[in-house]
Amino acid sequence: MHSNAMPSEASGHAASNGRAGANGLANAKANAKANAKGNASGQGRVNGQAQAEVNGQAVGIPEATVARLPVYLRALYGLAERGISTVASEELAAAAGVNSAKLRKDLSHLGSYGIRGVGYDVDYLVYQVSRTLGLTQDWPVVIVGAGNLGRALANYGGFVSRGFTIAAMLDSDPAIVGSRIARLIVRHVDELEALVARHKVAIGVIATPAGSAQAVCDRFVSAGVTSILNFAPLVLSVPEGVDVRKVDLSIELQILAFHAQRRSAARPPESRPAATPSNPGRSGGNPKAVDERSRPQVTPELAAKG
Repeated sequence: MHSNAMPSEASGHAASNGRAGANGLANAKANAKANAKGNASGQGRVNGQAQAEVNGQAVGIPEATVARLPVYLRALYGLAERGISTVASEELAAAAGVNSAKLRKDLSHLGSYGIRGVGYDVDYLVYQVSRTLGLTQDWPVVIVGAGNLGRALANYGGFVSRGFTIAAMLDSDPAIVGSRIARLIVRHVDELEALVARHKVAIGVIATPAGSAQAVCDRFVSAGVTSILNFAPLVLSVPEGVDVRKVDLSIELQILAFHAQRRSAARPPESRPAATPSNPGRSGGNPKAVDERSRPQVTPELAAKG
């Protein structure tokens, strides 16, 4: 069942980033407690009309905003690691790759409005975003698929600092079951339901080939898992109430190829990549041009012989 997908970041570099992120989150929590007691400089006040909370978790935040919050959090960690305690909306927006008006609107959903002339308190904003994303608690995760991709995920040190613990790794290959990956012993996929119940898993990761993905997904759902991260090149079918996030590296590469092709078409002909018969797309999408170049030339002598 293991996947042959490309590994992600090297585990050593990832572990270093994970430790730095963990320190940032720890500092943010400490500062957040002070702010909650009223020692903050006015930042972090919650506007009841802009923010609703149910059991401590924000509701009513647009999906587009939710999708940008992890980007803001990554930028905030970078600022915290550099020792920056306050940040203007323009600077944070630039680090996150969005415009400042959009950032301010997104953060207003969290009840965070910043201070005019000062900006946002970095540590407290880390805490606010982390709390909204549910990262102030631990989330046990089960990975199914112990191939190259699954191994890279298990070795990635950045999950722990964000509140994610890899509780188990599963596979069906007898040659892999029982082996050690990171700190985990690979278990057989037949144990999926028992492990989900034992560790109270709410998030499952599918890192299997496409042919196995739907069956694994169905078992996750039957076991009570309601959030699934899918790396398999397949659109999964799930019932209402189950969230699936799909990561397909080949799709991302194809999108990049589209933009690269457009830039190439705008360049002078002599600077464009040379076309080849095996890849007619490199001629600017004109297969006929490739055929003409690759067709043997008929000289007058050969024509006379014919």
